Amino acid sequence: MARDLSPKWKRCRREKYSLFDDDTWKKRPTLPGQHGMSTSRPTAYAVRFREKQKVKRIYGLLEKQFKRFFKLAEKSEGNTGTRLLQLLELRLDNVVYRLGLAPTKRAARQLVTHGHIDVNGKKVDIPSFITSVGDEIYLKSKSQKKEFAKILSDGAKKVTSPAWLSKLASGGKVKMEPSREMIDKGINESYVVEFYSR
Repeated sequence: MARDLSPKWKRCRREKYSLFDDDTWKKRPTLPGQHGMSTSRPTAYAVRFREKQKVKRIYGLLEKQFKRFFKLAEKSEGNTGTRLLQLLELRLDNVVYRLGLAPTKRAARQLVTHGHIDVNGKKVDIPSFITSVGDEIYLKSKSQKKEFAKILSDGAKKVTSPAWLSKLASGGKVKMEPSREMIDKGINESYVVEFYSR
């Protein structure tokens, strides 16, 4: 499985955005690299490319995976940009993270791939699995007895899940598809659509 192993801070500085819910990168607000600051004005292409990269990095995807989600959104009815963000939010690893079952998106992905998550009573170990309205996501009963689960459950109590999810005893439920207002306001999805439509 391919992964982006570049330093987190560099990625945040490159996109000038908190990709990992951590603002410590702002101590050094310049771009990564020897010269840091760019004096030239970015082209229209550069602006759209950077926005696409930012969304990719927020959800922890590589280009091929991200393009697949864009094609799914394009085939769906309604606004392509909004549908893309909805599909990304409904990914199983993202739902696990939003419910507070994992402290980070990477940890959520690991929980899923290691088979610790059940969806509607069945084991699902594919992070890109798209959840539907009414799906119940749980930490497996076997996994709940393990030491790491106790640490995660303590952390989950502090997390407030978004309005489109409802928390249950050891997991949660997808109440509805997230509307655009419920998704990160710092994303300009129209730039992503324009980038792929060029």
